Amino acid sequence: MSQPVQPPNPPQQPYGGQPTDGNPYAGQQQPGTPYPGQPAGAPTGNPFAGKQPGQFGGGMPFAPAAPARNNIGLGVLTALGTAIVAAILYGVIAGSIEREVGYAAVGVGFLVGFAASKVGGANPLVAVVSAAFSLGAVFLGQLVGMSMILADGLGVGFSEVFFDHFGDLLNVWKHEADFMTYLFLALGPIAAFGGAKRAG
Repeated sequence: MSQPVQPPNPPQQPYGGQPTDGNPYAGQQQPGTPYPGQPAGAPTGNPFAGKQPGQFGGGMPFAPAAPARNNIGLGVLTALGTAIVAAILYGVIAGSIEREVGYAAVGVGFLVGFAASKVGGANPLVAVVSAAFSLGAVFLGQLVGMSMILADGLGVGFSEVFFDHFGDLLNVWKHEADFMTYLFLALGPIAAFGGAKRAG
């Protein structure tokens, strides 16, 4: 009994591939294509699959922070408030030790310029206003210190000397002012510019 003749086996094709036609590499998976049998666009487990550079933010990984807005008005108010407080402290120190201290005048100017520029921004107008207020703060501090000394020497209250006899107080200041007095007045604005620059 004769065996039925079976046709020869067809050549094997690569898994999921196309006929090779003699090319041993034909049908291999190309980079970026899904695995055989996996539909295009199916999740691969890689959250960045298929992403091109620049798809996450227009070519920049993070957007730069917006620059702080200059608030000149608030900076000027801060300079004024700081100058008043610093003037009182400067005057109390000078009146307590009965002499002026150069470091205190520098501290007044630096504090006014630094605080104003921190709040108002690095605006030249804020620095100029801070210097002007620092000059006034050192001058006011000198008057406060002199009032404390005169009040103690006369046996009267501070408010009587400072408020009731302010004109006489100014005359005494003019009479007693010397080179160091004007030097301290100049140190305040100079230090204010330094404080403003440091804050910026």
